[in-house]
Amino acid sequence: MANTSDADKPSSKLYVEGDWKAEAQAEKEQLSDSEAPSDAGIHVDDDWKAQAQAEKQRLAEQAEADPDPAGPEGQRGLPPADFKTLISTMVTQAMFAMGAIPDPQTGQRVAHLDLARHHIDMIGVIEEKTKGNLDEEEQTLVTQTLHELRMHYIELSRQAAAQGAGGVGMDPGAQPQA
Repeated sequence: MANTSDADKPSSKLYVEGDWKAEAQAEKEQLSDSEAPSDAGIHVDDDWKAQAQAEKQRLAEQAEADPDPAGPEGQRGLPPADFKTLISTMVTQAMFAMGAIPDPQTGQRVAHLDLARHHIDMIGVIEEKTKGNLDEEEQTLVTQTLHELRMHYIELSRQAAAQGAGGVGMDPGAQPQA
């Protein structure tokens, strides 16, 4: 083990030109003299603790009054992750593919019947795989939803056949030609 002397060790003290402690004290006194006491000011010793406690209590009361974790008013949160939302999401996709919902980029309604049928069939798979595991409300939701989507799909398919469009790119609002 090598023997080191104090001269070889780096100094942990920082030397600054001038008397920095005196300068800091003078600045502090100057600021204290220039600030006039005010009723609205915060006294570091007492007032900040009281204000922090009041703010904490106000936030707790606000959280109790508005238990919605979605955030402040005006902000939309995510829907609940439940069966109804799953079916609703699938229905939205099917309706979009049938042209019931306009394309957000173009504003036009275009039917893609193959894609619509796929989404309807996926809801059918959910119905089949959950048979016996749904409550009455969920079963009714799936059954009615599938019936309505299938009827709408059949109507659009007939319109497409009448127009000779084959179901892709047809205008779902167009009336069938006789």
